[in-house]
Parts: sequence; C-alpha cells; structure tokens
Amino acid sequence: MAKYTRQLTGDFGTLLHSVEQGILGGSVSASLEDSADYQTGDVRVAVRVFERYSAMGANRVSLSVTLVGHGDNLFITGITSGGSQAVFFKINTFGEEAFLDRFREIVDRSQP
Repeated sequence: MAKYTRQLTGDFGTLLHSVEQGILGGSVSASLEDSADYQTGDVRVAVRVFERYSAMGANRVSLSVTLVGHGDNLFITGITSGGSQAVFFKINTFGEEAFLDRFREIVDRSQP
C-alpha cells in the first residue's frame, strides 16, 4: 500500500474532473469502480475507487481517492492497494507505485 496526500487551493470540481479523466485516460485498463459524493454547507467530499491491470504484477491494483473541499481550500489523498503477490508480506508493489505516481502527477500538475 502506498499513499500520497496534499493540501492545495483551487476549484473542487475542476480538480475532481482532472483526476477522473487523468486516471481513466492514463491506462486502457483503468476503470472507475465506484464513487460517493457528500456535501454539507460549503464542505464537499468526493470518494473515487479506480482499478487497473498491472502488467508488471500480473494482477489488478486499486486506487482510492478522497477529495475534501471547503471553498477553495482542498485536501486530497490517494491510497493504492492490491499489487502484491505474496500471502503474508508485500512483494512486487511496482503496479501500486506506478498507479500512485500517475495520481501524483495529475494532482501536482493542477497547481500553478
């Protein structure tokens, strides 16, 4: 499991759209498995769960993304899972790391 978190400023909807399109457009096997949205007052929360096939690991890996927004103050986190081939410990996590790297690039590119 790998994780990336970041506090940033910007438009909630624009960042969410960039993440969705960037992940889905970044791999032919990427899919949006499920999503949830919540709003109370001016606080918004979006959760997205993506999957894609990892050729390096010969398995599927997932990326869970949570975006929280209060005005233009945003917090985003991405957590990968599922890229290991071992029973009791993690080996061959290349797929998870590559998926998280893609997410990190999308988020970092969203800031001027």
